Amino acid sequence: MERFEFTYPAQKSLPSHAQAGVVGSGDLEALYEPASGDALVVRVATSVDGSQPLWQRFFDHLIGVRELPAGQLDINDFGATPGVARLRIEQVFEEASDVR
Repeated sequence: MERFEFTYPAQKSLPSHAQAGVVGSGDLEALYEPASGDALVVRVATSVDGSQPLWQRFFDHLIGVRELPAGQLDINDFGATPGVARLRIEQVFEEASDVR
């Protein structure tokens, strides 16, 4: 199990915390916690050894196509494909932006 952390510039935080996905074989769980400030801290725990450069490229690309919210994003990855990773991250940000 590898663990690593990235920090990215961010815009305003989203209004609430959220969770998307389920930890399990071939899937990914994303948990978002809003915070004031101008950064998104991404903490990744993954079962895939040597994947830090892939995650770095993933988020470097993501910041180029969308604004990231301020706060903390915890990712628990158990071999999800890049498509599933993107889906779960978009889902967690969408859920956190819903004010109920």
